Amino acid sequence: MDESGLADWARRLRLRLRVGPVSLGLVFLSPKFFPHAQQVLEILRVHAQIPVLAGCSSQGLVAGGEEIENAGGLVLCLYSLPGARISLVRFTQQQVEEAHSPDYWPNVAGMDAKLVNAWLAFMDPFHMDPEAWLQSWQAGFPGQAVYGGLAGGSFPEPVSQVYMDGEVFEDGGVAVAVCGEVTLGGVVAQGCTPIGETWTLTRVEQNRIRHIGNRPAYNVLVETVNQLSPVEQQLAMGNLFIGLVVDEYLEEFRRGDFLVRNLLDGDPQTGVLEVGALPRAGQTVQFQRRDAAAATQDLTEQLKSVHGDMEGTEIYGGCLFCCNGRGRRFFGRASHDAGLVQNELGPLGLAGFFCNGEIAPIGSGNFVHSHTAALALFVKKEARTAPL
Repeated sequence: MDESGLADWARRLRLRLRVGPVSLGLVFLSPKFFPHAQQVLEILRVHAQIPVLAGCSSQGLVAGGEEIENAGGLVLCLYSLPGARISLVRFTQQQVEEAHSPDYWPNVAGMDAKLVNAWLAFMDPFHMDPEAWLQSWQAGFPGQAVYGGLAGGSFPEPVSQVYMDGEVFEDGGVAVAVCGEVTLGGVVAQGCTPIGETWTLTRVEQNRIRHIGNRPAYNVLVETVNQLSPVEQQLAMGNLFIGLVVDEYLEEFRRGDFLVRNLLDGDPQTGVLEVGALPRAGQTVQFQRRDAAAATQDLTEQLKSVHGDMEGTEIYGGCLFCCNGRGRRFFGRASHDAGLVQNELGPLGLAGFFCNGEIAPIGSGNFVHSHTAALALFVKKEARTAPL
């Protein structure tokens, strides 16, 4: 490793940030840096003058408008966040298993939950239960958006790294508390387009949907597909999902109001659909189709919407979390998601990585997603961000 070259690069990067002191640094490393990760962190902290540094490892990185897939590299983004207070919290799977009360995580973090505006989170996918962590975390910090992702690693031995200031961990995770006069807005694009009409679930048993609109669920799905054009039917083959409305009190349901989950199985004899979620009777659903064109449309519309909502608001920078299933292989071209972000919101200071699962809010809750592009934007607290 070229220590002097890395130090010089960090200094030059710091000099490009002309608006004020560094508030936060986010760093993402490819596995080739694993043996030198702690040394890299120390060089970056010292020479880029970073007071708070967090991040993780991944096989694919995001820098500006470029997505660097399956090529060893290092990405560092420096954020100047006027009036922000940034803190880091380390967490482990053992703590998740101990977290039985809402006070647990605020006590671990050593902070008043009411003082936190939003969170970024990076975690190891091989030793953590992200769903259990997120559930207990939301109990301790209710109503606060969480954006983040599960790290990438090296194989055949599954190893990933999570970074917290100058420390390197191969398990657990780190949460970044965004407090003070800065919060997070964002975009959550699950890569789908809705098909057919909305329905109400009328009989559900755990993850099995038996009746939709008092009819066998499988029959409703078949009818929905049969009503599509031949071209749309072809696109839907093998690409069908279900969207579950999170907030039933909305006057109308739009693309971003659905939590998209897998259709695991369908039985024409019993009429049952098995889904990768725990839906409830009375919940509104709509079937979804996922493909490259739908994913492009989804992200574009979400970015245009947030651009309108934040018109006149200064965006200090962003962090992009892309599913490993997206990228060049899915879209047929490089830098698809990062490029769209820059086209709609740029020029924007942007870093990020390809994830083994993305964390982002839908409606009033936070969820672990797949096939998703989640963009967290640092904005002033009084900005009109999407409510949780």
